[in-house]
Amino acid sequence: MSSRLVGVGVGPGDPELVTVKGVNALRAARIVVVPVMDSGERGRAEATVLHYVPAERVVRVVFALNERTDRARREAAWDAAGGRVAELLRRHGSVAFATIGDPNVYSTFTYLAQTVAELVPGLAVETVPGITAMQDLAARSGAVLTEGTEPLTLVPVTAGSAVLKEALAGPGTVVAYKFGRQAAEVAEALAETGRLGDAVWGSALGLPEESVRPAAELDGAPLPYLSTLIAPPRRDGGRGGKL
Repeated sequence: MSSRLVGVGVGPGDPELVTVKGVNALRAARIVVVPVMDSGERGRAEATVLHYVPAERVVRVVFALNERTDRARREAAWDAAGGRVAELLRRHGSVAFATIGDPNVYSTFTYLAQTVAELVPGLAVETVPGITAMQDLAARSGAVLTEGTEPLTLVPVTAGSAVLKEALAGPGTVVAYKFGRQAAEVAEALAETGRLGDAVWGSALGLPEESVRPAAELDGAPLPYLSTLIAPPRRDGGRGGKL
C-alpha cells in the first residue's frame, strides 16, 4: 500500500471554519503534522488542529515559514522538514499536514509535497480545500469580493509594492496578502489609485486579538505579517450594474 500525504486547509484561525471534510481528514490520518517556526511558539494551524485531534497524534515540524532573504537556510529547512515527514510516512503510512487557509493557495504544503515525493516512492498526495483569509475577511467586514463580470486579483505584497499598484490600477477587486510589514506602502498605493475609501483590512481573523478596520485608518505603522486587504472597485449603476 502506498503512503498517503494529505494537505488539509484549516482556515484562517477560527476552528469553526474547518470544513467537515477537513475534520474527517485530520481524524483519519495516523499522524497530523503542523508547521512551527524555529522560535517554537504555537501557530494558528496547530491551535486549530488541537480542537479536533488529540495532542499525542500531532507532530510539530519546524519550517522557515517567513524566511525570504536566506535561500540556503530556507532550502535546508525544507529539506529537514521533508525528511522528517518522509520518516513519519514510512512509519505510519498516512500523514496529514495542516495548513492555514487553503493548501493550494500560497501554502507551505506545496514545497513539502514536492520534497517528500522525491523521498517516498509511490507517494499519494491529496489536498482538502480550506476557507481562505479573503473569504473570512469579506464575511466579517461585509465587503463583496466580486459582482457580475468583475475579475478578482490576489497579490502577495511580499512580491513588492509595484505589483500591488499595477493590480490596483486595473479592474475588479484586489486582495493583498502578507502586507503587514509594508502597510505604509500599501496605504500610499491605495490613495494613489483612488481605492482607499472602500478598502478594508483584517488580521488575526477569528481569534481573540482579531482586528477588522477600514483601510483609511492605516497610519503607516507596521501590522501583523499575515494581515489581509480587500480593495473593491467602484461600483456604479445600482443592483446588477456589473452584469
